[in-house]
Amino acid sequence: MTVAARIQSLLETAGVRYLVEAHPPAFTAQEVAEATHVAGREMVKTVIAVVDGAHVMLALPATARVDLTLLKRHLGAQSARLADEAEFARDFPDCELGAMPPFGQPYGLRLIASTALASDEEITFNAGNHREVIRISREDWERIANPEWAVFTAPR
Repeated sequence: MTVAARIQSLLETAGVRYLVEAHPPAFTAQEVAEATHVAGREMVKTVIAVVDGAHVMLALPATARVDLTLLKRHLGAQSARLADEAEFARDFPDCELGAMPPFGQPYGLRLIASTALASDEEITFNAGNHREVIRISREDWERIANPEWAVFTAPR
């Protein structure tokens, strides 16, 4: 498997400089951070939540967890929970399960990013598989992904 086709196309169309780095298979964001020698706060994990019945993509540091109370408050939602992988697998046909890159628009999802990422100069995230990451400036990611920034995380 290579970089998710939608993401590679998005980055190349935007003329963004990015680096793809291979690593031994890793399945959690913390494991990927260790395998790629990236600080956990700069490794972005992508989580899918079900908020009032709709899927929402969340981008947060590997060192954080989603605080559903804060997420609901930010969104003015009645309900919020983390989605099971089986619930969203078909939404990411060019990605391995659990290795989605933090770009909502190409997949038809609203993207909400933790403000904990806002000060990073560079971010690293799964390239759509469990054996490669993409490194990109946070500024370029923000420009292309156009996330909605919010406070919805707590330390792990």
